[in-house]
Amino acid sequence: MSNFRVVGVGFDHMHIGDQLAVAMAHDGVEIVGAYDSPAHPHRAQEVLDSLGLDVPVFHDLDDLLAAVSPDLAFICVPTLDHAEVVTHLAAAGVHVIIEKPLSDSEAGARLIVDAAQTSRALVTVNWPLAWEPSHRTARRLIAEGMIGRVTEVHFYDGNRGPLHHGHGKIEFHPSTEDKAGSWWYDPSLGGGSMRDYLGYGTTLGTWFRDGEMPYAVTAASFVPEGLAVDEQSVVIGHYTDGLSVFETRWGTFTDPWTTQPQPKCGFIINGSAGSIASWDYEDEVTLHSQGGVQVIPADEIAPEDASALANVIAHLRDGRPLDQPLTLETTSAGHAIIEAAVRSAQTGRRIDL
Repeated sequence: MSNFRVVGVGFDHMHIGDQLAVAMAHDGVEIVGAYDSPAHPHRAQEVLDSLGLDVPVFHDLDDLLAAVSPDLAFICVPTLDHAEVVTHLAAAGVHVIIEKPLSDSEAGARLIVDAAQTSRALVTVNWPLAWEPSHRTARRLIAEGMIGRVTEVHFYDGNRGPLHHGHGKIEFHPSTEDKAGSWWYDPSLGGGSMRDYLGYGTTLGTWFRDGEMPYAVTAASFVPEGLAVDEQSVVIGHYTDGLSVFETRWGTFTDPWTTQPQPKCGFIINGSAGSIASWDYEDEVTLHSQGGVQVIPADEIAPEDASALANVIAHLRDGRPLDQPLTLETTSAGHAIIEAAVRSAQTGRRIDL
């Protein structure tokens, strides 16, 4: 396949513009159309216009498929709709890159995995932090044995909240009423900081641990007055060699891509022979080992590892293995931890895996 025909499906997540911009910059990719809900007849066009893209917009998925015959789709619909949209596109043979998380439920995740197994389509999940040079450098150092066997992952991440910034990082100042009217703050649609951000920690944490899973999960979340979903969560993963902690937060004082909040967003990964601090959007990592403290510049990332799209195209075109965070195996493992955390927060009990 010399030229991939790409579409954007859903404009409910602000990352759709980022993904289309990545596609515009990739050789051999042609953006051929977009789909958005008929409830939002002008939203997609506004994003496309801002990117200088002149492609047709459809409000019916079958019309999109018939008119432009896409090879690959970015999925940025509300989390509740992931399973329905992915199964529809996979059945038509369209490869998909789902904007995180995998799904809003265990049942939805199973439907997506089944669709991947029964179709000829490649189904992947994009975790934007997986392409950050700092975290990729941390993974390389772990693979090289620089901290021995990973024993703890400490993760803290979030931002001011999903309604504080739109496409292109345009800033807004949402009210409580704005939040109450958004899918991001609707538990029935997959809203909440836990579903938005926890998967970064659990999926990349599983990557750092070479697939090792906790045997149990304990979690607590905080739902502010007037809202229906959490804006903060603390999740403990119980592993055979200790505890790992994953925290999510909507409502940081600053956004990590502009000014790191306190605590800083990112990972501290402890091992049997050292530890690594790897912060989001920073150009170095800090290694503590028996040799002392080293500040290591972040690796220069190969083009095939710079984005989910680049990695998927290299896989489809050249047979290059998918990066582990893109695989359904690793994403499903991270998702299982999310579902256990949601149940734990709801029941106040430890959930065994």
